[in-house]
Amino acid sequence: MCGRFAVDSEINELIEEFVATGGDVNDWRPSYNIRPTDPVPIVLESNKTGEVVRRLELARWSLVPSFSKELKLSYPTFNARSEDVASKASYKSSVVTKRALIPAAGYYEWRTVGKAKTPFYIHDPAGNLAFAALYSWWRNKAMPDDDPARWVLTATILTMPSVPQLAEIHDRNPVPLPRDFWDSWLSTEIDGDQGLVDAAVEASLEVASGLAFHQVAPLGENGPQLIEPV
Repeated sequence: MCGRFAVDSEINELIEEFVATGGDVNDWRPSYNIRPTDPVPIVLESNKTGEVVRRLELARWSLVPSFSKELKLSYPTFNARSEDVASKASYKSSVVTKRALIPAAGYYEWRTVGKAKTPFYIHDPAGNLAFAALYSWWRNKAMPDDDPARWVLTATILTMPSVPQLAEIHDRNPVPLPRDFWDSWLSTEIDGDQGLVDAAVEASLEVASGLAFHQVAPLGENGPQLIEPV
């Protein structure tokens, strides 16, 4: 799973790296302790005007399907298991047409031995990660049709069984897509299915196997000190 992660890039840096246009992202600031339901930058593509546009937007980290009556669900949706995600009611429509990337400098995971939990920071020494993600637009029907705040963009990070290099820390890890798979994953011209998700997991193995990790102190106040080794 992935329950905390860090993004240390400014918006302009993310726009440049992902060759995207900036959406409603003015309030974003780098964070080293992103938690479920926090706002996170995501990269998605749309073609509402007949032209494909790659955008950087802010989303609530915990996907809420459009059919939900409330923004808060009774079960966690900040992660989605890749193995059967295309058959799950909360995610299957997003697999088809609403796939995204979530940038990350790295993420945190806790190794549990007995009652002791030791935090680790996991990252790619070569640069930023791009997690395979899904998104959904949830509409607050209690708000008037002309209120733009009635729409809430939400997102989840796909996870997979841990690669051997990370299995000593946790039995699952996020799906970190290589750059040459970004276009296929984001494409609005490809109807996604479980086969595409499985291909994404397969493509991610080399990146996941190259991740480095080190122990960190218990997560406290937000800041770059959270990712420093102890």
